[in-house]
Amino acid sequence: MRGRKPDQIAADAGALNVAPSPPGWMAKDAKAEWRRILPDLVRRQTVTTSDLGSVESYCVAVGRVRELERLIQGAQVIDPRLFRLQNGAIQTARQLAAELGLTPVSRSRPKMVVPEHDEDSLEL
Repeated sequence: MRGRKPDQIAADAGALNVAPSPPGWMAKDAKAEWRRILPDLVRRQTVTTSDLGSVESYCVAVGRVRELERLIQGAQVIDPRLFRLQNGAIQTARQLAAELGLTPVSRSRPKMVVPEHDEDSLEL
């Protein structure tokens, strides 16, 4: 990346302080992914309550990838539909991972900290 790099990485002002428990309706693999990623997102102060829907979707997609892989490995006859379903879940998980800052590339994209201005300093 060219140019001057920011000195500070932005933390979200409304970031969660504690990782909530995974929703009860999630499958076992999705809950495991929730417990794996959410503490790190909370520590980095990058996830808010309004982001939890995206976190849920990501975890469900990862859980589905794992469930489908078990089905594929245990199948006597390979069903191409399972591969298509798994591919869609992988794409969804990859896109949501980037959106949530869970990939090395997305974590390396800096966010500038915007200084707060007094109303007096905005007068012309």
